[in-house]
Amino acid sequence: MTDTRDRGTGREFGSYEEFWPYYVAMHSKAATRWIHLTGTLTGLALSAYGVLRRRPRLLLALPVIGYGTAWPAHFLIEGNNPATFGHPAWSLRGDAQMIRMMLAGRDAELAEIAAKWLAENGR
Repeated sequence: MTDTRDRGTGREFGSYEEFWPYYVAMHSKAATRWIHLTGTLTGLALSAYGVLRRRPRLLLALPVIGYGTAWPAHFLIEGNNPATFGHPAWSLRGDAQMIRMMLAGRDAELAEIAAKWLAENGR
C-alpha cells in the first residue's frame, strides 16, 4: 500500500519529500520529538541486548516501547493523531530522519520546519 493520503485531513502527498514537512509539523513540540527519540533509542537498546543475549522476545521491545511512548505523546502533548496511522512507511522513515537530525544537534531546524508548515497550512 502506497502512502498518499492523510486519513485525518484528506491531504494528498505525492512523495516522501512532500510528506516530510507535514510529518515534522505533527511533531511540532520539542517534548514530542524528545519522547520519540527516547522511546526509539530505548527500544533499539533492548532489541540489541536481546540479539546479543539470544533472547529473541526482546526484539519486540522496539515496536512496543517505540510506539508505546510516541503515540501517547501525540494524543497528550500534540493533540493530534500519529502520522503512522495514515502513513506507516513514510512515518517510519520520517522518524529515523528526525532522530538522526536530533542526534546531530539539529532540533532547532526541525522546529523551524514545523513552524513553517503549520503557518502555511493554517494550523
